[in-house]
Amino acid sequence: MSELPATPRPQGAYVPAVAEPLRAGDVLVTSAGMTPRQDGRLTVTGLVGRDLTLAGAREAAALAARNAAAAVADGDLGRVRRWMRMTVYIACADGFTDLSAVADGASAVLDELTPGLARPARGAIGVRALPGGAPVEVELTAVARAVPAPTTAAGRGSPAAHPSAEDE
Repeated sequence: MSELPATPRPQGAYVPAVAEPLRAGDVLVTSAGMTPRQDGRLTVTGLVGRDLTLAGAREAAALAARNAAAAVADGDLGRVRRWMRMTVYIACADGFTDLSAVADGASAVLDELTPGLARPARGAIGVRALPGGAPVEVELTAVARAVPAPTTAAGRGSPAAHPSAEDE
């Protein structure tokens, strides 16, 4: 059997892996992909490295991460017990490789919103295009305190179910 190499050192503001047992009263919550929208409107479009600077892309990633955190928290950041995984997709020009630096904008938001929580494991992935021409899209997974399931059929039994085509 082959030996594994040493755990790679993070190349940005994240941890390589996270393990968390689920306890009674906790749920695993995963957000949909969230883009940099305010009031339902995409605030910026284009390719990072062509239409957006690194700084502009980090700001877009920060806004997308705020939206993903809002979805996971369902109105109450105090219910989030542990960030588990964050994936940051970056629509970028050919040759752009500073993906981790863009994703650091998303990580900084989690640090700001929940300073007592550890960072999630993170992936930063360059892609050709994202919905609506967005430059970034962020997905979050967390362990959160369970909330009572809604009694209406619209919620379909999920406390974080908010049907919307906005970020799909």
